[in-house]
Amino acid sequence: MKIEYECVTCGLRLADDSPLYTCPRCSAAVDTSGFRRGNLVVVQPEKVSGGSGGRVNVSAALPFDPLQLSSFPAGGTPLSRPARLCRRYGFDKLLFKNDHLNPSGSLKDRASLLVALQAIELGEKTVAVASTGNAGSAMSCAGAAAGLTTVLFVPDSAPRAKLLQSMLYGALVVPVAGTYDDTFSLSIEYTKIAGGINRNTAYNPLTLEGKKTVALEIYNQLGCRVPDTVYISAGDGVIFSGVFKGFADLKKAGFIQSLPKLILVQAEGSNAISRSYRTGTETVLSAAKTIADSISVASPASGELALRALSETGGYSVEVSDQDIKTAQKELCEQSGVFVEPAATAAWAGCIADIHSIDAESETVVLLTGTGFKDFDTANSLVNLPPSCPADIDSIMRFLSDYYKSQR
Repeated sequence: MKIEYECVTCGLRLADDSPLYTCPRCSAAVDTSGFRRGNLVVVQPEKVSGGSGGRVNVSAALPFDPLQLSSFPAGGTPLSRPARLCRRYGFDKLLFKNDHLNPSGSLKDRASLLVALQAIELGEKTVAVASTGNAGSAMSCAGAAAGLTTVLFVPDSAPRAKLLQSMLYGALVVPVAGTYDDTFSLSIEYTKIAGGINRNTAYNPLTLEGKKTVALEIYNQLGCRVPDTVYISAGDGVIFSGVFKGFADLKKAGFIQSLPKLILVQAEGSNAISRSYRTGTETVLSAAKTIADSISVASPASGELALRALSETGGYSVEVSDQDIKTAQKELCEQSGVFVEPAATAAWAGCIADIHSIDAESETVVLLTGTGFKDFDTANSLVNLPPSCPADIDSIMRFLSDYYKSQR
C-alpha cells in the first residue's frame, strides 16, 4: 500500500509502498549542534472520518487497520478522574489518560502495533529497534503477537525489568556499552546491512502515527471535544509530537476548531527541548541524566516537531527535578491508586509544579505513559519493607501501633 509522507523540515511530499524513514534532501545535511532534520510524517487528514454521534473512527485514520492484529489490543485505555487528587488540589476537571494499561504496560504499544502491521504488509520477518526499555518491550510484545523477530539494541544501563520483559517476549537483546543515541545509530546501521523494518522512534514515521491515536481517543472519550490542556512528559519528543499530530489531524479534518494547549514536561537533567524552547536556540546536551530513564535523551529525535507543537498550541515547557518525580510517584500511588514509572510520573510532577497557572475550571488531562512495574529500583527508594513480626496477635497489635505512630 502506498503511503504519502511530508518532511517536517522542508515540506517535501513523498509517496512509496516501501518504508521511507527520512527526507532524502534534509537528512543529508548533518548539524550536530541542533535537532535532527528530515523527519517524515504521514499525510492523512482526509482519512480522519466520523463514526456514530460525531466520534472519530480511529482505525480509519491510520495507514493500517489495527484490527488486523487483534491479538495485540493496543489503545482503548481508560480516561479516569482521580477523585482524591481533585479534592486535594481543587480541580473538578482533572483527568488521567491511563496508557500504562496497554498490553506491555506502555503507550509505545500504539507505535509498535503500526510498525508490526507495516512489517506484515511488506512480508518482513524482523524489526530492529533502539530503546532504553519501553519501545523495546512494546515492540517485543507486538512482535510476539505477530510472529516477528525483534532485535533490540539497549544501553547497558537500561532497567533490568524492561530487558527481562523483552527477553520473555522472545526478543534478541543486544546490550551496548554506550548511550541511547549510540544504540539508535547502531540499530539503523544494522537494518541497512541485515534488512527488515527499523522501528526507531521518529525515524520510522509510523511510530508518530501510532502515538497520535491517544489524542483521537481522548476526543472520543470526552464526548467529541478536546480538553483545555494536556500535560505530557517528554524525552525525545515523539509522544508529545504524536499527541500534537492527532489533534492537528482532527482540526484539519474539521472535527475541532482549535487545539488544546500542550504542556511539555522534562526532567531537569534531560531538558534539551525545554531549554531550546526557553532560549529560542536549538540545543542538544552533552549527556542526559535522570532517574526517568524513558525520557533520558541528549539529542531529541523529534525536537523540531515538538517545538512546532508548543508554538502552534500556545503551550510551554515545565522542568522537574528527580526529587519532584519521586514525590509525585508516591503521591500518585497513595492518593489515586496509580503506579506508574518515573518517566510517566514526570507529567504529573509537571502539573503540580504548574498548579498556579491552571484555571480550576479548565479541563486538564495528564498523560500517564508507562507502568511502575517496569522500574522497581526507583520504587524501592520510596518505601522500606518492615521486618517480620512474630506470629501472635499481641505482637501484631504492637507492630501496627508502632507503625501508625511512625507515619504521623
